[in-house]
Amino acid sequence: MPLVVNLRQLESEPQDLSGELPAADLALERPDETLHLTHPLEHELTATLIDDAILLQGTLRLPMECDCVRCLKRFSFSLELSEFAAHLPLVGEDAVPVVDESVDLTPFLREDILLTLPQHPLCKPDCRGLSQLAAGGASGTNPQTNAGASPWAVLNELKLKE
Repeated sequence: MPLVVNLRQLESEPQDLSGELPAADLALERPDETLHLTHPLEHELTATLIDDAILLQGTLRLPMECDCVRCLKRFSFSLELSEFAAHLPLVGEDAVPVVDESVDLTPFLREDILLTLPQHPLCKPDCRGLSQLAAGGASGTNPQTNAGASPWAVLNELKLKE
């Protein structure tokens, strides 16, 4: 169910909007293979009618599961927009759509969430990636014997016909 605010109610006083919005309602459709949106969006917002616009302010929190892009380990991450604000004009060429004196706020939440999703999620800032043993085992080489060798050393042994 989308997050909707009624304009008639806003005329008398600001509205507090708190609760959860299912991730499916945000229509993010897994923007990246490393992100798993398994929890609802938690929101604590205040909508205020100012002149010919809606001012939306508050906090958004979206817990999710991520796969580390370096070591591929799954970890929990919470996307937080603690100072979320949106100015939604009701008139002019940028006016938000009004249906039955109500405005659907969901697309505007979606935009800011998409912009703040982690581009390259890391389980910790100093993640070293897959272990050397795993990397060496996958390629069939022993990383200890090749530790001092140059990648160009094989070319030095190459004998070309003149």
